[in-house]
Amino acid sequence: MFGTPKRGVGAYATVGLETGVAAASPHKLVVMLYDGVIVALLSAINNIKASNIAAKGAALSKAITIIDNGLRAALDKKAGGEIAENLDALYDYMSRRLLQANIRNDIAIVEEVHALLADLREAWVQIGEKADQAAPPSAMQRAPSLMSA
Repeated sequence: MFGTPKRGVGAYATVGLETGVAAASPHKLVVMLYDGVIVALLSAINNIKASNIAAKGAALSKAITIIDNGLRAALDKKAGGEIAENLDALYDYMSRRLLQANIRNDIAIVEEVHALLADLREAWVQIGEKADQAAPPSAMQRAPSLMSA
């Protein structure tokens, strides 16, 4: 009548993700994409170790999809210039390496791509922190507190 608890948890997770995406800045969305790829890669590693070939393939396919349809698609090559071009080439490299990892069940390749993405994610987070520090206070930060009235 009410569904399974697992289904309810899945619905809450979906709503939470959708709410997070709707409220996120473009910068935060890129961090979320990095997080999604990293989680998929860790899942792929665990599934290779467990000899769960179907789940490994699904995890690597998800990672490739996020890289190609999320991170690469978000690049603005006109505004980003050489940096965007270099990132595009790096994302292409990562996708090709993950295809090789899938065919070979090669954890080392997945770990290589994971390390590259972890470094990029960390750099992106640091850029965001610097941008947040340099940004002028928002209207909510400048407004007097309603609680003090």
